Amino acid sequence: MAEDCIKIDTYKETSHDGRYAMRKEFTFHTFDGTGLYMVQDVTALPKAAVVIVHGLCEHLGRYEYLTERLNEQNLMVYRFDHRGHGKSEGRRVYYDHFETISDDVNAVMDRVKNHNQGLPVFVIGHSMGGYAAACFGARYPGKADGIILSGALTRYHTKCAGELPLDMPADTYVPNALGDGVCSDPAVVEAYNKDPLVEKEISVALLNSIYDGVEWLKKNSFSFIDPVLILHGANDGLVSERDSREMFGDIRSGDKTLKIYAKLFHEIYNEVEKDEVIDDTILWIEKHLS
Repeated sequence: MAEDCIKIDTYKETSHDGRYAMRKEFTFHTFDGTGLYMVQDVTALPKAAVVIVHGLCEHLGRYEYLTERLNEQNLMVYRFDHRGHGKSEGRRVYYDHFETISDDVNAVMDRVKNHNQGLPVFVIGHSMGGYAAACFGARYPGKADGIILSGALTRYHTKCAGELPLDMPADTYVPNALGDGVCSDPAVVEAYNKDPLVEKEISVALLNSIYDGVEWLKKNSFSFIDPVLILHGANDGLVSERDSREMFGDIRSGDKTLKIYAKLFHEIYNEVEKDEVIDDTILWIEKHLS
């Protein structure tokens, strides 16, 4: 799988000891040749690599603070825009097969593991990215050293897009109405709604592919055996915390942890209490570095 370098920037970390890190931006061509925009934040002496998988309609740039916090702990971070999202290629916000999104995660993981042999690799997936990471874990067990699911859509209890599947042409687009529910912090909601890289419409094909994937995941969660940390906001109005509770009960991981945060909305990594969530994430990763 070829890749094209876009640019490499050197920047100074905001950590107390003044470490320097390197940011690399490049296009990675996934399993079917689609170009995915990727960013790698390299630390000098990385203890592990972390792949961040973003949610529906958003992009990798919304995970800058989480990346900085991980870098401070010498965790190298890779992020990519899903196909049809952000700066990646592909038909906008469109999937016609549920396997595609987790196959992209798998291709990215192969790239990261091949370039960092011997280094533990973890996955953090949020919302639709959590769904992608959960499907990846069930379809490709044993590839990740650990998986963190944040507000992951794994059972579709909230039905924020209505009853699925939608009986409409696949190339029909519906408005992105997620904005007000993403976070309890009005500033985060305002930034989300004004962000030009946040997609404003969602294809019926993508929504129906998620339906197919969730139905598959419900029947195949027993295939998920990797160490996993499942995190969810108790007041998440977009993806019910019941999704995470049921996923936790159904998987066969011998090493699994579930934490539901009181009062937090959907984007727990952007809530006012985000540092508590990130601290819990880092602590869990540190415990799994062996």
